[in-house]
Amino acid sequence: MTQWNIDLSHSTVGFSVRHMVFAKVNGHFNAWTGKLDLDVEDFTKSKVEISIDVNSIDTREEKRDGHLKSPDFFDAASHPTMTFKGMKIEKTSGEEYKLSGDLTIRGTTRPVSLDVEYGGRGKDPWGGERIGFHAKGSVNRTDFGLKWNQALEAGGVLVGEKVEISIDLEAVKA
Repeated sequence: MTQWNIDLSHSTVGFSVRHMVFAKVNGHFNAWTGKLDLDVEDFTKSKVEISIDVNSIDTREEKRDGHLKSPDFFDAASHPTMTFKGMKIEKTSGEEYKLSGDLTIRGTTRPVSLDVEYGGRGKDPWGGERIGFHAKGSVNRTDFGLKWNQALEAGGVLVGEKVEISIDLEAVKA
């Protein structure tokens, strides 16, 4: 098992959610940390932990970001971080895996599974060794207490319940 440090300048934790039924809003978090203990010969033996600073949410709209930090959604004043702790990694095919773990948002913990694609690894120009992964999945935001919504005159609601998660991760061998 080897520790790898996440290169935040080459990594992203992003999300998208339906807006007004017919469109999507995308966003990401600018501040987060993680611990990767990887067995590069057998990823199923690896461990993953991520902590995200909720106050770093960025949807490119300051007022919306403020509302997302409020008690209507993340309640960042009371719950400034959300965490993911990987509990099980299964190889599904080729370079693809299923990462199952516990996601905690607003003090509520629920099991979540992410589909992970191993992108490869190699030496960088500075003598380090790097590794890359892409992960995706979805959660129902109301399962974590993010229940605020508004009915639309034409039918439906302002904010969808399903949140799609997309993570691009590059790490450097410690």
